[in-house]
Formats: sequence, structure tokens, C-alpha cells
Amino acid sequence: MLHLPNFLNQKMKTKPKYFIPNILTLTNMFLGFLSIGLILNGQPLKAGILIIIASILDAFDGKIARLLGIESRFGVEFDSMADTISFCVVPSILIYSLYIDGLHPLIGSAISFMPLMFGTIRLAKFNIDQELGKLKNYTLGLTTPISTITIFAYLFFNYELYENYGDPRTALILVSLLCFLMVSPIHFYKFPLLSYKSGRTNSIVLTFFIFSALGIIFYRGIFLFPITLLFISWSIIFWILHFNKNQIEIKN
Repeated sequence: MLHLPNFLNQKMKTKPKYFIPNILTLTNMFLGFLSIGLILNGQPLKAGILIIIASILDAFDGKIARLLGIESRFGVEFDSMADTISFCVVPSILIYSLYIDGLHPLIGSAISFMPLMFGTIRLAKFNIDQELGKLKNYTLGLTTPISTITIFAYLFFNYELYENYGDPRTALILVSLLCFLMVSPIHFYKFPLLSYKSGRTNSIVLTFFIFSALGIIFYRGIFLFPITLLFISWSIIFWILHFNKNQIEIKN
């Protein structure tokens, strides 16, 4: 029987764990790809469900990598590529498909392009901050997954209540605000650690996410849109109330 050196045996045993976060990231990208097809085929509600699943996977791939001690530059860049598909390209195609009828083609195209443009800027800034070690329990600017979920939540909310996809003018105003928030200096809390032993703030955010998940399960689209607006509004108000402290942290 062929005996491999100990270091080769050890490498072969530990190597599979390196694929776990990347498989989650790849699945995120694939769901984004499927969502594009669904939108183009007139099924944006199904696309929204896939994007919600993709955002859940996106919340855990980096955490799993850190937990396993296998963070890498490749993983960061690969995650950004997947996020570009699922949370930048998808919302732009959604806006283009549903909400720009009646606008001048150039204006409609420019507005539809905004989630892709501002989303990629947001992702680039995130990667730079990560390299510089500036990341804490919050992000500077609204994350692309939350922004995309909010757009789909608007669609779900209107479909549940009125069986349509909502007023295009309101949708475009919402998209413009979300794009501004993605590149703003406002602090938005990350997905919390799944523990009530990680500090008071983490416990509050974790409780909020659990409450939100239960509400979405029982009330679906009617609950998702208000809860995303609540999270965004609360983050903005909290940042404003602590503006001076935030400015000191940014300078440091």
C-alpha cells in the first residue's frame, strides 16, 4: 500500500473545508443568475425569493470562513463577484423591466443602471476597508443585499395588498435613496453573531433579526417591506444621534 507523507495526508484531510465558504458564494451567484432569467421571463416574485435565499448565504459565507480560519483574498474577491451578480445586476434588471415605462430611454437606462453602479462602488469600498482593517460590527453605507431586498420587498408588499408591483415613481425614488445610502458614511449594523454572549448591541440586533424572520414567515411580503424600512431608519437615526462619536472613529 502506498503511504503518503504526513504533511500530504494532513493537507488532504483539511482541504475540503476550504471549499465550504466558496460553495456558498457560488450558490449565491447561481441564484442571482437564475433570478435574472426569472425577471426576464416575467416572474419577479420568484426572483425575489431566490435573492432572499442568496442574501442569507452571503451573510454566512464570510462568517464560516472566519470560523474555520480560512479567510483568503480570493474568497473576498470571489464574494464580491457573486454579490455584483445577485445584488447589483439583478436589481438593475428588475428596475429596467418593471418601473421605467414612459420614461425617455436614456433616462430610464440611467436610473436602472444606478443599483449596478452604486452597488459596485459600495463593494469596492468594502474590500478596501477590509484590507485596511477598518471593519467592525457595522459597515459604512447600506450593504448591497439589504438594498436589493428592500427593492424586492417593495414589490412583494404591493403585490400582497394590491396585486401589482407598485407605483413606478415611488419605486424610482426608493431606488435613488437606497443608492445614496450605499455610498453614504452612515453606519449600518452587520448580520449579528448567533450568540447572546457577544455584547448588548449584538443581542439587540440578533433579537431584531429573529423577530423579523418570524414575521416574514407568518406575514410574508406585508411584513418584509416595513421591517427593512425600520432597520434602515433606525440605523440612520442612531448614526445621527452619535454623529460626533462616529466622526472620531472614522478619523482614527
